Amino acid sequence: MLFKQFYEPYLAQYSYMVACPATGEAMIVDPLRDIDRYLQAAEVHRMRITHVTETHIHADFLSGARALAEATGAELLLSDEGGPDWQYGFSHTGLQDGDIFRVGNIEVRVHHTPGHTPEHLSFVLSDAQAGGDPAMILTGDFVFVGDVGRPDLLELAAGEKDTSVPMARALRASLHRFRGLADDILLWPGHGAGSACGKSLGAVPVSTVGYEKRTNWALQEEDERFFISRLLEGQPDPPRYFAKMKIWNRGGERALRPFIPPKRLSLHQLERLLDEALIVDVRDKGAFAAGHIPGSINIQNIPHFTSWVGRLLDYDIPLVLIAPKSEAERLGLALYRIGVDNIAGYFADLDYWRRSGHALTTLAQVSSGTLFSQIQANQVFVVDVREQSEFEEGHLPGAVSMPGGRLPQQYQQLTTDKPVVVYCGSGDRSSIAASFLQRHGIDNVINLSDGYQGWLDAGFPTQQGTR
Repeated sequence: MLFKQFYEPYLAQYSYMVACPATGEAMIVDPLRDIDRYLQAAEVHRMRITHVTETHIHADFLSGARALAEATGAELLLSDEGGPDWQYGFSHTGLQDGDIFRVGNIEVRVHHTPGHTPEHLSFVLSDAQAGGDPAMILTGDFVFVGDVGRPDLLELAAGEKDTSVPMARALRASLHRFRGLADDILLWPGHGAGSACGKSLGAVPVSTVGYEKRTNWALQEEDERFFISRLLEGQPDPPRYFAKMKIWNRGGERALRPFIPPKRLSLHQLERLLDEALIVDVRDKGAFAAGHIPGSINIQNIPHFTSWVGRLLDYDIPLVLIAPKSEAERLGLALYRIGVDNIAGYFADLDYWRRSGHALTTLAQVSSGTLFSQIQANQVFVVDVREQSEFEEGHLPGAVSMPGGRLPQQYQQLTTDKPVVVYCGSGDRSSIAASFLQRHGIDNVINLSDGYQGWLDAGFPTQQGTR
C-alpha cells in the first residue's frame, strides 16, 4: 500500500491518498477544492486516481471531490446514509454501512459513524498483500487524536433545531462500535489542533485505535449524561460561513469553479472599491495599528486566517487584500478553499496610497498597566472577545463577553460613551475585533496590546464565571 497524508494548516485539515502500487490505482479521501495537489501526487507516484470519496458533507471547506472525479474520470463514492435531508444532490455511487469496495488490492470497508453529522462514514482499510487484516481507519470528523467530532454543528451552523443532544447520543453509539476494532489499527483523522470541528484536538497527525481507547476522554466516559454534558460544554462558536459550506457541498454548487489568482489593483481601482468592498489587511497587528486604510479589517496571515474571514465576511461583498503579491496569491487560494470567489484583487503599497493624498487611520493601543488604572477609575468599557469558555475560566474585572465570531450579530449592543477596550489572549483576535468595530463606526475603540496573558504576567486581578 502507498499512503500519503496531505495537511492544510489554515484549516487544520487532513486529506489522504491511498494507492495500490501493484495495480497503479489510487483513492483520494476528503479532497480540498484545489485539486492540483492530488493530481501532482498521483503523477509523482505514477498512479491513476480511480476512486474519490469523502467521510461526510463538510462544513469548514468546499469539497474538491466532485471536481477531482470529473478531472480524472474516477468513480465518486459518497454517503447515502443519514436520511433524505442528507443526500447529495449530484450523481455519485452511494455508500452505506457494511459496503466494501476495492482499490487494487486494498479493501475499503464502510462504517456508518453518525454523530458529528447524520451521514458520516469512516473507512477501514486492509491490504491483501500484507495479510488482509484491517490496517488503518480513516475517521474523518468522528474520532480525532484526543477528542471526537462535535455534534452541535447541525444546530448551531445549519439551523437544525434541537439536534445537538440526539447527535451526541448517536456519536456515543458510534464510539461503542469503534471500541470493537483491534487496538493495532492506525487511526488517521480528518483534522488536527486548531480546527473548529472539535474543542481539544491533538496536534499529532496519527494515532492508533488502542491508544485512543486508553487516552481519549470520550472513550473513557461510560455515563451517558456526563458524556453528553462534557461533549457539548465549551465548544467554540462555529464560524458563520459553515452554514454555506454545508449547503454548497451537499448540492454541488461551486464545485467546478476554477481558482483565479487575485489581480494587482491600481490606485484608481482601489479608490473605486472603497465603498463596496471589504478590505482585509493581513499585515502584522503593530503595523496595522500604526496606519491603515479607513474601514479595513486586520486579519493577520496566521493559521486561523481563513476561519476569521469566514466569520466576518459577507460572501456577496467583494474582498480586497492588503498584501504583497506572493502572499495575496497564497491567501487567495486559502480563501478559495472556503468558497470566497469574489476577490476583487490586492494592493501592496500603503506608502504609495498615503503619498497619493489618502489618509491612513490608526488603531489605539493600551498596555495592561495603563488599563488597570483606567478600570479602577471606571473610565473604560472592557470587552472580552475570546471564546465563552475562555472568559468563564478567567477574565478582566468587569469585562463583558462578546466572542469575536459573534461581532457581526452583536456589535450594535455596544452602546456606551466610554472608550471600548477589547482584548483576547495575546492581542491577535482583539486586533481583528477592534478593527471590525472601527469599521462599523465605533471610533473610540482601543486594543489591549499584550492581551490577557500580559495582564496575568503583570499580576493584576481577574474574575471567573459568566460575569
